Amino acid sequence: MYLVVFRNRKRAGLDAAAYGADAQAMEDLARLQPGFRSFKSYVADDGEVVALSEWDSEDAARAWRAQAAHAQVQRRGREAYYESYSLFAGTPSRIHHFERSDT
Repeated sequence: MYLVVFRNRKRAGLDAAAYGADAQAMEDLARLQPGFRSFKSYVADDGEVVALSEWDSEDAARAWRAQAAHAQVQRRGREAYYESYSLFAGTPSRIHHFERSDT
């Protein structure tokens, strides 16, 4: 598994409808990419957003990064949507999983 963590803060006064349309289009497109596993996004009380995407491999995540429509929306994000962001990507060194069993 390869994990990408995208932490961001939106610009004040951004075009929320345009951002929402772009975000939904990118999520839909990502789900079609080879190696895509999952995507979830969380908003903190202070407005920071943390988006998590899981991929089968680093190559799959890099192919997504290079996808033409995604690259175009990334540019628009830097120009119009984001005040700041940080991206963390890599293969987790440890993974622990717990699932309750009723047996």
